[in-house]
Amino acid sequence: MSRAFVKEGTGDLDPLPDLPVSPHPNWVTPAGLAGLRARLAAVQADLARLRARAERLDKLPEAAAERDIRYLEARLASAILVTPPAAPAEVAFATEATVADEDGRETRWRIVGEDEADPARGWISPQAPLARALLGARVGDTVTWAKPAGTVTLEVLAIRPAL
Repeated sequence: MSRAFVKEGTGDLDPLPDLPVSPHPNWVTPAGLAGLRARLAAVQADLARLRARAERLDKLPEAAAERDIRYLEARLASAILVTPPAAPAEVAFATEATVADEDGRETRWRIVGEDEADPARGWISPQAPLARALLGARVGDTVTWAKPAGTVTLEVLAIRPAL
């Protein structure tokens, strides 16, 4: 068999490509900053555990952990801490708005950093279409949220700090 196309090497993997970093400002709440730090510590501990394995033939998990560490370190380096306002007059970053739709169903939406956004919990980033509709609204205001299934009108019932 010809060895012309066989790559000889050390057995190490090339670094995995970096995860994409958002072009938007990296605003974070105090909880979001703590979460980023905790995730970094967890991935660093996981990498140490992976490197301590007796059998290290599969180095892909190590490369993935190294990539995740680079991402988290970049996010921490670019973090802009925003303290929730004590008594918000309008919907802004680090606030939580209670809204009612046309059927009277109430929902709470918290505007948080991209890394802590979790729509299932009602936590959305400022770039989310709903957040863009809510930003700047005051109690009693109605906003229009353009969804793929159609527009929804929401009334802002309450605004509080996102703690």
